[in-house]
Amino acid sequence: MPTSQASAVWEGKLKDGKGSFRAASSTFNGPFTFATRFEGKKGTNPEELIAAAHAACFSMALSAGLEKAGKPVSRVETTAACTMDMVNGSPTITKMELKVRGTVPGLDQAGFQRAADEAKRNCPVSRALAGIPQITLDAKLG
Repeated sequence: MPTSQASAVWEGKLKDGKGSFRAASSTFNGPFTFATRFEGKKGTNPEELIAAAHAACFSMALSAGLEKAGKPVSRVETTAACTMDMVNGSPTITKMELKVRGTVPGLDQAGFQRAADEAKRNCPVSRALAGIPQITLDAKLG
């Protein structure tokens, strides 16, 4: 299996400094600041990147599981929301919310929910994020 890489640079003090990240593949990069991370200002932050990774991994895992079960997907769309709160004085990721909508011919809602629960338990990013206190899943067909 390949190893994926990315890099980040931070310049300056925490509140008035600036950072940038870059995927080794050069397919994405961007700036981030204290304000984009902790004050809700427009721009990206590490938690948004974690959410993107989780949404992508979960979608692939769900598709793979359904294909293996003989119910290949037409479309799966996943949104992930990563929440950070202060816990004992430290910024901490406290919640990840997954919302998936799927089109899967010949599959009922109960089967979709079972497959989504399995993907949530077993996708590599879900397993890497297992220390997050709350990971929720809202899975619906249609």
